[in-house]
Amino acid sequence: MTWEEAVAHALTIEGTELTTSYRQPAVKANGNAVLNVGHESDVSFCLHLDLDLKQMLMDTHPETFFETPHYAGYPALLVRYDSPDDAIVREMIARSIERAKAKKPPSARKA
Repeated sequence: MTWEEAVAHALTIEGTELTTSYRQPAVKANGNAVLNVGHESDVSFCLHLDLDLKQMLMDTHPETFFETPHYAGYPALLVRYDSPDDAIVREMIARSIERAKAKKPPSARKA
């Protein structure tokens, strides 16, 4: 799945918007990041998920999900563009959107 395909899929789900994060393209829901270009944009995009789910995905689908030291301990992981399983990627994008919608918007967390 390419970056463009991931964005297109995410934007089919209600409540998402194409915006930016750290001056890079990103999809957000409720003001919270869902996916963004990431630091390894030549091979992957970044998907925001809970830490437990992140670890499980890296353990069970290492051909699709991984992290670099930059993302260690952070609730986000990298998704390979050449993943053999687009279905799991679509499912995890939907999970990330659900997670983002359930969180308070960033402006509400600062107050």
